[in-house]
Amino acid sequence: MTHMTPALNDEPITGVILAGGQGKRMGGLDKGLQDLHGRPMVQWVIDRLAPQVAHLLINANRNLLRYEAFGYPVIADGIPDYAGPLAGIQMALTHATTPLVATVPCDSPSLPSDLVARLARALQENCADLAVARTIEHTHPVFCLARRSLLPQLNDYLARGNRRVTSWHALLKTCDVLFDDSTGAFSNLNTAQALARHIN
Repeated sequence: MTHMTPALNDEPITGVILAGGQGKRMGGLDKGLQDLHGRPMVQWVIDRLAPQVAHLLINANRNLLRYEAFGYPVIADGIPDYAGPLAGIQMALTHATTPLVATVPCDSPSLPSDLVARLARALQENCADLAVARTIEHTHPVFCLARRSLLPQLNDYLARGNRRVTSWHALLKTCDVLFDDSTGAFSNLNTAQALARHIN
């Protein structure tokens, strides 16, 4: 499914929802498929992200048929045994056909509706490799916009056994993008307790 939303400066952007984790904090449950107000949590993320990008992909490592039912291509990690978000970002950069790739987690159903536009603007203004969302409290490293040209560098980083997202960011020309007006938008519903509080 393709959206014809124009991208900044006519550069199309691919959005990728990262749903490939083990869900350890959720007791091993697949976070993206947990019910939130009558719909799977990932559907809320899709509804937020899809209008902001030209193409949408879902990164998942289990329940692939259920994710495919949302109508978007599903890509699994190339590294086995749940190697973390960078493995999903690697696949995002591998499968995307656009110059820019935005990633978000599957457990943040309130992500900003202008997330991609603001990241793209900062990326271009700073001539950066990567733009990362930040609130007053801290950065949100998987809410990012990356140039697809980073793929060879990321492949090398992962091949050496590295897995930390922030350590990879430190090797790049990265710019933080302040979302001080959207602090709650980055809340992760990654535990049963957080999900229950959001529902109630």
